[in-house]
Amino acid sequence: MIASTAFDVRLARARSIAPAVRHLVFERTDGGVFDFAPGQWVNLLMPTPGGEIKRSYSIASAPEGTGSFELAVTRVEGGPGSSYLHAIEPGATLRAVGPQGLFTREASDAAPALFVATGTGIAPFRSMLRAGIAARSGAVMWIVFGVRFEEDILYRDEIEAIARENPNVRFEVTLSRGAEGWAGRRGHVQAHVPEMLAGLAEKAGAAPHVYICGLDRMVSAVKELCRKELGVDRKRVHVERYD
Repeated sequence: MIASTAFDVRLARARSIAPAVRHLVFERTDGGVFDFAPGQWVNLLMPTPGGEIKRSYSIASAPEGTGSFELAVTRVEGGPGSSYLHAIEPGATLRAVGPQGLFTREASDAAPALFVATGTGIAPFRSMLRAGIAARSGAVMWIVFGVRFEEDILYRDEIEAIARENPNVRFEVTLSRGAEGWAGRRGHVQAHVPEMLAGLAEKAGAAPHVYICGLDRMVSAVKELCRKELGVDRKRVHVERYD
């Protein structure tokens, strides 16, 4: 287990990746290495008019033996933490504490995995996916990702490129409010999990693990579907809730 520590970070870069989501790259100010496992999260301590607040964010980057890490933050109306992170500019410093969390997947894990995400729940799966590929694990990793509109598909170009270059990676997006011209999947992610899970098991020739990340309503629905209707062993169902 990697010990959690407190350290100062500086915002190195930031960009918008969806109408309400900002991608941020932080670096340790002391030049030290930030060790974490794919899937873990970090706490940020932020000054606000009402006093210092602490918020937790899943790490969206793979561990690379450096002092940097990346986050995807949704701007929440009236949310002091997300408002602060959507307003700060490169060079700003703040306190971080981490890593935290048991929702992890070793980079070298060769077991097949189905990643089920909505919104910024894709962040830990970006970390797991990139780490697995970098480690040449050979794992079959499929993603089913649900958002409302096409412009909300986070890291779309990047993950589609990874899928084109790696036959063991598949990226499926489903829109709950897709425009008429959308040719992909529609509806909520749970409607597509049975098909994806069966296809993944057939391709891999082994029982997959299922990793689920997003808001509680979706996480609970997919967890129940996997365990009660699809017969997935509880030890192979891993969840992380954002509310």
